[in-house]
Amino acid sequence: MAALNRATSLAALGGALHRAPYQRPPEAPVLHLKPANTWSGPGDPIPCPPGVSGLRMGGTLGLAIGRTARRVAVADALSHVAGYAICNDVSIPYESHYRPAIKERCRDGFCPIGPVVPADGVGDPDRLEVAIEIDGVVRSRTTGSDLVRGAARLLAEVSRFITFEPGDLLLLGEPHDAPVAQPGDLVRVVIPGVGTLENPVR
Repeated sequence: MAALNRATSLAALGGALHRAPYQRPPEAPVLHLKPANTWSGPGDPIPCPPGVSGLRMGGTLGLAIGRTARRVAVADALSHVAGYAICNDVSIPYESHYRPAIKERCRDGFCPIGPVVPADGVGDPDRLEVAIEIDGVVRSRTTGSDLVRGAARLLAEVSRFITFEPGDLLLLGEPHDAPVAQPGDLVRVVIPGVGTLENPVR
């Protein structure tokens, strides 16, 4: 999962990127992990932990790897992608991006994943629009034009130090304006050409 992969997210941090603890803007992809305990499917409830008033809904596109990708070139990167999936990178809201947000991002059920659709039927992944709805109201709408690293560049750069195997997923990154949902809300992530991922918050 790519973090800070939206130009608007970096711009919002502004001068803070040049001060402690960051010292300077990131030069390489910033990543979060979504271990197996976070994975869930369409319709599965997203559990809101006790004492947490709401959860950030980071709807994004996931690249489903179809063949081993290691040190791939940008021009060849997407040939390693078998399909695309709608993903919701759920997190407890937090401010600092300096240290891995394990407790905020790696809770059980914090990564609903939709069905994978074949890549050859989707076209350019960087042109896809991602909409996040809460109780039927669109709360966020983004496209790949705001990505710091598009799908091919992100996969190529991350494959320099991570070998991707078939079945792995690489998420492009949540929108800067990721909305907050509360228990009782119904969340839908919609990517035209890919599908809809719907999950209730419980």
